[in-house]
Amino acid sequence: MKTKLLTLGLITLLGLTACEKEDEGINAVKDMTIAEYAAYDNNFSILVSALTKAGLVNALNGQGNFTVFAPTNDAFNALFTELGVSGINDLSAETLTPILLYHVLDGEKKSNMLNEGYYSTLSQFQNSFLSLRVSKDGGVKINKTTTVVASDVDVINGVIHAVDKVLLPPTVVDIALANESFSILVQAVAKAGLAETLSGTGPFTIFAPTNAAFEKLFTQLGITGINDLTAEQLTPILLYHVVSGNVRSSALTPGNVETLNGPISIKLSPSPSINDSSDILLTDVQGVNGVIHVIDEVLIPSR
Repeated sequence: MKTKLLTLGLITLLGLTACEKEDEGINAVKDMTIAEYAAYDNNFSILVSALTKAGLVNALNGQGNFTVFAPTNDAFNALFTELGVSGINDLSAETLTPILLYHVLDGEKKSNMLNEGYYSTLSQFQNSFLSLRVSKDGGVKINKTTTVVASDVDVINGVIHAVDKVLLPPTVVDIALANESFSILVQAVAKAGLAETLSGTGPFTIFAPTNAAFEKLFTQLGITGINDLTAEQLTPILLYHVVSGNVRSSALTPGNVETLNGPISIKLSPSPSINDSSDILLTDVQGVNGVIHVIDEVLIPSR
């Protein structure tokens, strides 16, 4: 009987010791900063090298609450292959900084707080914060192609979600490609041969019709889809949705605004609309070469 009690006591003691060690590990992580945790976890050694080269370690050691989508070593190695470089040493601090800041949100967003939609990152274009898109289709995805593979590492100055791909600051074309609601717009831009132009330096302001807006147009025209329209027909329509410059919603004013194919008329009250027909559903989706405002009707030029 004494032997059984001794054995039971030893098992209990060992169990308590293991739990204490596990608790100590969890508490140790909670006391780390984002940069310290990245250095602690071997899966992020390339990220640490990138942060060091870009001079961002102190920022992620500092006070505040941040959400970091942290690319694993495998994610960085895939990027190096894509870029045709051998590693971090082949990328400058100027190149790395906007990429790394594009993985950071201001404020702590654990996975259960991430809703579908656009979030502003700390990466900037013309003093405007670049947008990334979160979708939740069988898990958390960023910009359609990047998956959160481990979530909610809770540290002292925020939260870390590991991702399987390095996020690159998007052009307005990349933003459209990453959102299924713009799939018809993407087809139209490709057919009109405008994808390369709209991926250029810009900057551009795009009033982007949703799929539902295009479907409405197809019904009005009595056609089945983009295949029934030629590039010559699509080009003037699409250019009528593009304004030169990075015009954020705060800079929109009532009246005529010149597009690349004539003026559109903007009203801001009682609700934002264009040409008295198309409502502006969402504003300020920021890319690295321009900004997108989402509209619910395709704009048809008068000429």
